[in-house]
Amino acid sequence: MNRRRFVASTLALIAGREYLAAAKPDVDSIAAGITGPHFPDREFDVTKYGAVGDGVTNCTQAIHKAMAACSSSGGGRVLVPAGRFLTGALHLESNVNLHLAKGATLSFSRDPKDYLPLVFTRFEGTECMNYSPFLYAFEKTNVGVSGPGTLDGQANEEYWWPMANKTRSAVDRIAIVAMGDKNVPVQKRIFGEGHSLRPNFVQPYRCTNVLLEDFSIINSPMWELNPVLCKNVVVRNVSIDSHGPNNDGCDPESCDGVLIEGCTFSTGDDCIAVKSGRNADGRRVNVPCQNVVIRNCNMKDGHGGVSIGSEVSGGIRGIYTENCQMSSPHLQRALRIKTNSYRGGTIENIGFRNVTVGQVAEAVIEVDFFYEEGEGGPLPPVVRGIDVANVTCEKSKYAIFLRGFANDPISGVSIANCTFNNAAEGVLFQNVKAVDLKDVLVNGKVVSKPS
Repeated sequence: MNRRRFVASTLALIAGREYLAAAKPDVDSIAAGITGPHFPDREFDVTKYGAVGDGVTNCTQAIHKAMAACSSSGGGRVLVPAGRFLTGALHLESNVNLHLAKGATLSFSRDPKDYLPLVFTRFEGTECMNYSPFLYAFEKTNVGVSGPGTLDGQANEEYWWPMANKTRSAVDRIAIVAMGDKNVPVQKRIFGEGHSLRPNFVQPYRCTNVLLEDFSIINSPMWELNPVLCKNVVVRNVSIDSHGPNNDGCDPESCDGVLIEGCTFSTGDDCIAVKSGRNADGRRVNVPCQNVVIRNCNMKDGHGGVSIGSEVSGGIRGIYTENCQMSSPHLQRALRIKTNSYRGGTIENIGFRNVTVGQVAEAVIEVDFFYEEGEGGPLPPVVRGIDVANVTCEKSKYAIFLRGFANDPISGVSIANCTFNNAAEGVLFQNVKAVDLKDVLVNGKVVSKPS
């Protein structure tokens, strides 16, 4: 390269970096606006309402009495002291922080009848009437769960998890999507007893000001933390270690303003998955998930460190991941964007920066239009404004995996200042119209743009 071309190339690279810097949103300002709730300085000890921490006595009613007393007094903290407290479904109240002291464990019943009556909920992005989530709040303001104690769902190969493998589960999964597609009223989409749709673990639904902080989760029946249609949610310093089927760590759905920071994930599915409803039902509700900041988290086992989708029908925008560590031979991908031609919804303005990856089993960066139903549907995926920068990885199958449709190729992806070592298959660009690559090294070589 002669000097003139070198100077021109350098100036173009600098200009490109300046453009990226100018286009980068003020993530710190977004995060600063997500504050969570504040609770009055009152405490209500569940043992004073009849709860016994022997792991045998069912404490559901005693804990509910403590929460009711706290709420009617104007709010405060409901204390679960050290001990193992057996409970069924707990419905959180406004202005109440359910606090698990050091050495405290809420141990959730394995009897499905303890999660009745049915509640208004979502199962994999479709609204329905189903078993209550273990910890549930509906249309509440200022709700919290805090630690350092533990939530134990007691799910395993004998309880809850087998429901994912039953023939009935496949039938129910098909049926609920069909109900959404046919616009069956939600109150008539009845599951629960006699069906196999597992409840999620923690689900605030249509809530404002939510705090989930400083506790541990183990042995979840399904998704662990699943705020739906909520505003102003803080998930901080939560440790999740649960490896059952569909055991996503944190799934914000159709929420506005979510801060996830300082958390550790080791899961049986995606560590974090951002969602907005599935297919026709997601388009009916039509609320995007937006303004989500993920920072200073540690992702271990899982299908994806940060996943966008697959339920994206309400749209997803403004999702920013920064300063995270990801590594495990059982972590499949670092950034995973998954959609198809039946979901609809636009995925845009996704930032993934300053992420250190030790190893992943599949791809470091993946955008895939062929998830589940794949192509052939009426709603070609719209994915744009994907900004990846300052990512390193030491071992993977693919460094970059971009797979679009022949009649709907991928564009709008920018990858800059990234180094991917020991990528066994290098990169895969299939039906990619345009991707902006700057200073991207794969196995020591500069990546060429797809033709």
